[in-house]
Amino acid sequence: MKLTHIAVALGLAFAGTQANAERLVIKGSDTLGAKLVPQLAEQFKAQNPGTTFDIAAEGSTTGIAAITDGTAQIGMSSRRAKPAEVGAAQGKGVNMKPTIVAYDGIAVIANQGNPIKALTKKQVEQIFTGEVTDWSAVGGAGGKISIYTRNTSSGTYSDFKELAMKKRDYAGGSQKMAGNEQIAAEVGKNANGVGYVGLAYDKAPGVKAMAIDGVIPSVQTVQAKSYPYARPTFYYTNGEPQGVAKQFLDFTIGSAGQKVVAQTGFVPIK
Repeated sequence: MKLTHIAVALGLAFAGTQANAERLVIKGSDTLGAKLVPQLAEQFKAQNPGTTFDIAAEGSTTGIAAITDGTAQIGMSSRRAKPAEVGAAQGKGVNMKPTIVAYDGIAVIANQGNPIKALTKKQVEQIFTGEVTDWSAVGGAGGKISIYTRNTSSGTYSDFKELAMKKRDYAGGSQKMAGNEQIAAEVGKNANGVGYVGLAYDKAPGVKAMAIDGVIPSVQTVQAKSYPYARPTFYYTNGEPQGVAKQFLDFTIGSAGQKVVAQTGFVPIK
């Protein structure tokens, strides 16, 4: 009988804790959601212990869709919402509001054992569109190039296509990966592999970042706008965020959050 009372008491205590907790649902970009946003969430929770987070990093498209259908308070995106997406949101009474939270560079990575250290923008375009299929064509040792890309819901997939490929299609044999970490892992295992990742992921084991037209991807070259494949990253909200979503956004773009941005390998906004 005592055990029953204890269980009920614990259940009531748990229910009370849950009632006081604030839950923040964040969906979208893997570039932001695999490392940066979870670390921001940990720091935020240390200051706001009543907050719980539900973070799903499945690609920028899913973040923008989540704001449109109201299933998240913040949508993470490494690309700007497309006009069609903004229009679809407006049709549902949703005002798609972007806030830049960090800058990033898309690093072209190859296997550490690859003798090539640099590529031109033209060579990058030729490789990822399938115009060039062997490393010997760009000054390397012979070997059929294995291309790893993000999947089609990824903002990085779209941005790289625009920034590096003149909006041309990816090579037919390219292999689509769920996230930056998966691309880095595959390239690290494949002597003939090539892919692209955000700055926070280009120092993974077994890979190296290529200089593009003589410029290495780094915080400094992104800040200086000398690296060609740089872009902003965003939180999307339905109009001005409210409550805990506003608190977390303000924390992210404030000094404490931007310190985490820099520590994680991204480029602060200020």
